[in-house]
Amino acid sequence: MTKSNYKVAVIGATGLLGRAVASELAGVSRWDVVRTAFRRGDSTTETLDVRDEKAVRQFVAFHAPDAIVVTAAERRPDVCENDPTLARALNVDALRFIADAARDCGAWALSISTDYVFDGTKPPYQPDDTANPLNAYGRSKLEGERALLDASSRSCVLRLPLLYGPVIDWSESAVTSMTPSIVESARAAGIPAVMDAWAIRYPTFTPDIAVVIRQLLERCENGNAMGGVVHWSGDEPMTKFEMAQHIARVLRVDANITPQRTPFDLTPRPKDCHLSSSVLEEMGIGRRTPFDEAIRAVLRRSM
Repeated sequence: MTKSNYKVAVIGATGLLGRAVASELAGVSRWDVVRTAFRRGDSTTETLDVRDEKAVRQFVAFHAPDAIVVTAAERRPDVCENDPTLARALNVDALRFIADAARDCGAWALSISTDYVFDGTKPPYQPDDTANPLNAYGRSKLEGERALLDASSRSCVLRLPLLYGPVIDWSESAVTSMTPSIVESARAAGIPAVMDAWAIRYPTFTPDIAVVIRQLLERCENGNAMGGVVHWSGDEPMTKFEMAQHIARVLRVDANITPQRTPFDLTPRPKDCHLSSSVLEEMGIGRRTPFDEAIRAVLRRSM
């Protein structure tokens, strides 16, 4: 029998993905959703530093959630490369704190990971394929996966690729972060907006991921909690150069978008680490919004 007061804690509810998840779960009237933020707490969101083990344990013990969704992380590869201590604190140690607290109260824990745990040489990747991260970000996320899964059998890792969605500022997503350069190139004729045309990405809309997470929570609520690792991904392969062209068309600007056909990031990144979503698809889980439709909605809301 379904509980009428099923409680879900969303840790990191004010970030790019966390906002979409919190919004989606708010539509489930039978659930009690508790939200946390690191800096942007308010009357509906508790402030929680996930690096503080005592604070994490107190939060989980006080609320005793049935499920915990962890969207808090350090997701910037360059930051992780330059500050591995911070990457470990947020992507590994914090997950261990949360996983231990979840186990002690019997909660199911779902954490978000990345396609960057793979080296990008043999896509598409299944959840049980051998990981081989190329950078500190991928290594920290892989270690965080292991910390979560080792703590309890009632835990699940959802790996995702490049995310985009409604933003507070352009820099929140590597997709929307291209917008200012595109606009500036259109305004200043002749100035190129140089975009990566080497790496293949699968941009994935955060409201779609929120639907996937809600569906996973519904399974958990009904006694069919997922365990181990699962994947979800958009299904439109694009380079950043191609995404920029889409953005320019939506904005109706004539920008000089120039392809860079060799890697130029200082931090190594995989060329193509497409995640296979077949496990969730076969379960009837998932939703995909076409990129043009989704990016149009994002830009309309943000401009």
